[in-house]
Amino acid sequence: MKRFTQLFVALDETNRTNEKVAALECYFRAVPLPDAAWALYFLCGRKIPRSVTSTALRRWIAEESQLPDWLVEECYDAVGDLAETAALLLPDNKSRLSLPLHELVEARLLPLAMLPDLARKQLLAQTWRELDARERLVWNKLITGSFRVGVAQTLVVRALAAVAGILPAIMAHRLAGNWQATPADFQRLLHAGENDVEPARPYPFFLASPLEGPPESLGELSEWQCEWKWDGIRAQLIRRQGQTLLWSRGDEMVTETFPEIAAIGAPLPDGTVLDGEILAWTNGRPQAFAKLQRRLGRKNPGEKVRREFPVVFLAYDLLEEQAEDWRKRPLSDRRLRLEQIVAAAQSKFVPGGESEPRMMTPDLFAPEAPAEKTPLPLHLSEVLQPADWAELESFQRTSRERQVEGIMLKRRDSPYGVGRQRGGWWKWKIDPLVMDAVLVGAQRGHGRRASLYTDYTFGVWHAGQLVPIAKAYSGLSDAEISVVDEFVRKNTLEKVGPIRLVKPELVFELAFEAVQESTRHKAGLAVRFPRINRWRHDKKVADADTLETVRALMNSGSAA
Repeated sequence: MKRFTQLFVALDETNRTNEKVAALECYFRAVPLPDAAWALYFLCGRKIPRSVTSTALRRWIAEESQLPDWLVEECYDAVGDLAETAALLLPDNKSRLSLPLHELVEARLLPLAMLPDLARKQLLAQTWRELDARERLVWNKLITGSFRVGVAQTLVVRALAAVAGILPAIMAHRLAGNWQATPADFQRLLHAGENDVEPARPYPFFLASPLEGPPESLGELSEWQCEWKWDGIRAQLIRRQGQTLLWSRGDEMVTETFPEIAAIGAPLPDGTVLDGEILAWTNGRPQAFAKLQRRLGRKNPGEKVRREFPVVFLAYDLLEEQAEDWRKRPLSDRRLRLEQIVAAAQSKFVPGGESEPRMMTPDLFAPEAPAEKTPLPLHLSEVLQPADWAELESFQRTSRERQVEGIMLKRRDSPYGVGRQRGGWWKWKIDPLVMDAVLVGAQRGHGRRASLYTDYTFGVWHAGQLVPIAKAYSGLSDAEISVVDEFVRKNTLEKVGPIRLVKPELVFELAFEAVQESTRHKAGLAVRFPRINRWRHDKKVADADTLETVRALMNSGSAA
């Protein structure tokens, strides 16, 4: 635990990439396998389900520190992070035990959920007494599920690859699979054969970079493959050793959530991996992401749900064929073979005994297709054929009405990379929708922002009142955050749990990607990916937008 805490501190105290990688590499080379396995588990963002409520934890902190409940609450309010609050308030006992990380996790953290309250409290108190302040901070973060440290998974990949003596891309591929925090799995991550492929393992996803200038600055249009940027869930469809699996970009196996897509795997050649997008789909067209959300979190959805919210897999790249890795081949070759594979699979797949012909690719410029009895679960992403950059720009301007996010630009000679590698793939997204909203509430942030009010609630006008419409926490500079934080402290009207309701005096322009009906929100609407675009010092509270104005954006596709 001491070494893991030292690693946590080392990673937290530097912004230098090479120093972070060096600290990770040194740690993984030095610690026993059981500790290394759990450290990797947490560093990759995985969490153990929380077994202690915040209320119980605050009460036990008060008892252990012999402080009144109100003082613990005030300290928590000032610090903003419960794990840090506990580490600061608990007495600094002289007793020190060098407990291994794996023992703390397996013998204490994991059993917590199965213990009655008294035994749970006693085990926590015992552990607090056996750790120093910094170790308690890390332990508390593991308990509360708030363990975060300033290191991207790509840096963890680089460090592990150096320890194993393999390329980072190979290590990224191994980490994308279904491994557990065990010594055996950790050893396999380090020492598996370079060409070993587990049936369930996806490839690391290749990510596009935002287009920074005019598209014509990329050179000749003929060198680029142009596609729609789909608004769905990025996924890989895997067919290996007679199994069909569907992996999301979030490292989640979603095969059971979308069984109709899994069914298309049978006609695919064994040893095939397709990259693509899961989309809500009706009458040959993509639908709003909100409809796809109705399928998320459901395992083995019933026939009624599948009929009301049909989905498809839209393939746009070939990563593996006949168990051979195709990622280093140029996109033009991968696309040609992808078209052949998809066409063959479509010809073999007959849903519900139907045999009518199907379109291989969606055509968003054509009139809407007639209703389908059973949507074909596999389509091929359309390649656009603009005459020049000007025509491509005219396509891009119609993106929102076509339920897409913009256009993808991919070099025809580009290999399929790992992560976000600039130059090969660019995403040219449409401008966001915007609205002017009033700050009505705020709560503390997390990590380095735990002592500042940085998570904001915004409202718009409806029937003479400000109705909450969105929450946002990004978009302000550090200087602006400090000013807003001071405003919140001086203008709090009421406290509702961790949220402070404030005087409605500040107006901000919010940017967002879409707006949709929602029964879960008081406003009856939900906006997608809201963020602060700018502080509208030039506007008064009365000038903020109305709920009706925001609602109109659902159909207009234009900014407020």
